[in-house]
Amino acid sequence: MDDKLKRLIIKLTHRFPEKEAAILPALAMIQKRNGHVSGNDMEEMARIMKIPEARVFSAASFYSMLSLKPVGKYHVQVCSNVVCSLLNGFSILDHLAGKIGIREGEVTRDGLFSISSVECLGSCGYAPAMLVNTEHYENMSIEKVDRVIDSIMKKEGRT
Repeated sequence: MDDKLKRLIIKLTHRFPEKEAAILPALAMIQKRNGHVSGNDMEEMARIMKIPEARVFSAASFYSMLSLKPVGKYHVQVCSNVVCSLLNGFSILDHLAGKIGIREGEVTRDGLFSISSVECLGSCGYAPAMLVNTEHYENMSIEKVDRVIDSIMKKEGRT
């Protein structure tokens, strides 16, 4: 963690009456800067904030928008809760893995894509749902997955 990020976390901690209230915003800053939150980042953050490391880790490991290991430039998350699963969520995940050429939890060799399943994306009424970085997609189908991935590939000049 660089000194600038350390200073931002210290400043952030002082904005809240309770230090623990700064955990999620600080983790989000680390995620945005590094693409993931490493064990060293959590350790350093806990030290800076003077809170138990377990509190930082429990928050970081609970929220699906935070990654504890490096992810691709386009991190694709597919909802795997009951509703999404009943509406072909796992078929979408399988198709996505085949299309990109990696399994869940992996990153493509070029670092462009990573895939993970997540418990809930908060779109049960529009299931199945998928998230690419911060872009939310609902009512997903195999065809829609293909359009999203093809669009990214075109944008990246990899058609």
